[in-house]
Amino acid sequence: MTGLLLVGATGLAREATAVAVMVRHPGPVQVVDDDAARWGTLHGLAPVLGAVETAIELDHDVVLTLGKGRVRRRTAARLEMLGLDAGRYASLVHPRVVLPGSCWLGTGCVALDGVVLTADVEVGDHVVLMSHVSLTVGCVVESFATLGAGVALGAGVHVGSGAEIGMNASVREGVRIGRDATVGMGSVVLEDVPAGETWAGVPARRLRTRVTSFG
Repeated sequence: MTGLLLVGATGLAREATAVAVMVRHPGPVQVVDDDAARWGTLHGLAPVLGAVETAIELDHDVVLTLGKGRVRRRTAARLEMLGLDAGRYASLVHPRVVLPGSCWLGTGCVALDGVVLTADVEVGDHVVLMSHVSLTVGCVVESFATLGAGVALGAGVHVGSGAEIGMNASVREGVRIGRDATVGMGSVVLEDVPAGETWAGVPARRLRTRVTSFG
């Protein structure tokens, strides 16, 4: 049977393991991580086999369980260069996720308990939707974005690649969150957040701009 390989010994990996058990993913759940101190130990219930490159040696399904979207993006590029077939990526969707037929969830995603997609929602690859995220009609969430627990997006919100929206933040309908932008916990976003900027507050305002190149 094909097992499941989680890339990154993180809290998200523990949550992903729990979902894998619930949906009865075939085969063992195992973890790889670049921290050599973790090799040969258990991360929750899953053994840590070795470095990230170990993924190439196995035929398991793969899920990136690194918390930061930008790190997931870099790791996916690294694995691609090493020869990992993109067809090996799998999504883990909690049984209580609401996913109507008019909605699309990409590959390599993690969607935890209570996530709701209402209608005509598009979610890209390697997106993490923590528990009780609500995506309403017409929302688009690009690849490698991360939405914290309790995030609520109004109709037609567009979230850029690698963006991070903190726990319990709310975004007004039609707003755009730029690539690699960050929205703080509990924020209320009423206007567009440019790429690479960090916004927080009620209403949300700019705190700083990322000076490094996007990647």
